[in-house]
Amino acid sequence: MRLLQGSDFEDVFRTFADSVFHLEVEDSYHTPDESEPFQKFLGGKPDDFAWHRPWLDLVQEATSGGRRVERIRIVSIPHVDYTRWGLSVAPLNIEAGEDIRWLPRNRLEGLDVTSDDFWLVDRVRVVFTVFTPDGTFSGGAETKDPTIVERCNRVRDALWPIAIPHADYVDH
Repeated sequence: MRLLQGSDFEDVFRTFADSVFHLEVEDSYHTPDESEPFQKFLGGKPDDFAWHRPWLDLVQEATSGGRRVERIRIVSIPHVDYTRWGLSVAPLNIEAGEDIRWLPRNRLEGLDVTSDDFWLVDRVRVVFTVFTPDGTFSGGAETKDPTIVERCNRVRDALWPIAIPHADYVDH
């Protein structure tokens, strides 16, 4: 595995050929970068989302050229505060071109799901997200190991059809 940090990690989203898929398996992420915006959300205060602009720009750059950025967020019901916040921020990602789907944990019964978040890049490499113990995003651990890539492709292909597109999910 190779650790991708900073611009090396961002280059994943600038250089992929066709698609990137992200699986998020945690109910909450306690990253310091999101702490202030999350607290604003909890307090009902407005947010200008400037903190989110770099990601939105990356997504828009990628998708404006016809490439796909896909994400499934596995969530517990009832939703934790972090999920409610994610639901409120998701329209910005979608407007930038990301396809976000939600998958309640109760729909996972009998499915073989990884316990790690990962990015599947062009279906030929996997980048696992890496966090420090305090929740700080540290980068991605990249592998092209065929066994790992095959497993992540199987997980993606099993979950994508049963995950609920954002617009349908919020209409429930």
